[in-house]
Amino acid sequence: MNVETRAQWRLEQGAPIGPQLYRILRERIIGADLTPGSRLSESEVARAYGLSRQPVREAFIKLAEDGLVEVRPQRGTLVRKISPAAVMDARFVREAIEADIVKLVAQSADEALVRELRAQIERQRALADSEAERFIALDERFHRTLAEAAGKTYAWKVIEEVKAQMDRVRYLTALHFPKRALVAQHTEIAEAIARRDGQAAEQAMRGHLRKILTDLPAITEARPEFFETVHADTQTNKEMA
Repeated sequence: MNVETRAQWRLEQGAPIGPQLYRILRERIIGADLTPGSRLSESEVARAYGLSRQPVREAFIKLAEDGLVEVRPQRGTLVRKISPAAVMDARFVREAIEADIVKLVAQSADEALVRELRAQIERQRALADSEAERFIALDERFHRTLAEAAGKTYAWKVIEEVKAQMDRVRYLTALHFPKRALVAQHTEIAEAIARRDGQAAEQAMRGHLRKILTDLPAITEARPEFFETVHADTQTNKEMA
């Protein structure tokens, strides 16, 4: 495994090492820099970062809990393929939480929040389709802003803990499909909040998060090497039923 020189993938001196290393490896897997089947070596990662093997081992354990790697005793650690079932579970959790979040936000939205949401959407709109990584970061910020505006930072932490596989699909989708539809959906959510229309905001959020039900079969067909060999379309049909 090569250690990248990107600033966001370097260890920050003085900050706890374990959480940083976990974040870096997680981001590289989600962003398809480390692809399914890539072998991760405790000793190589430790040597590259000048660490003992203990924080590396702890990071691998957390990544395994997220379903991102498979730790094989005596055989090494491999990046796992994406589980469509895990993607659908994450979508279900996100929809349940974020639909309620936007209803709360719409009840008490102020002009400052609406201006911030619109400004974020303009930055999203200005990106080229090739700028997938930057778009994903802005998309993340948009959803986090809504959770913070509702006073539901803990709920956002819950979402972050379960959405790793969903994020991998979102990244691949951003690489392969135009982002105009996502920007339009964000706009619909923001404008419903601006009108203080909680029902419309909820419906817009549900529609936005359900887009993955159509994206998943398409991206599975386009990039089958990233996915477990299960019938994602069958799972998706169950979700839509």
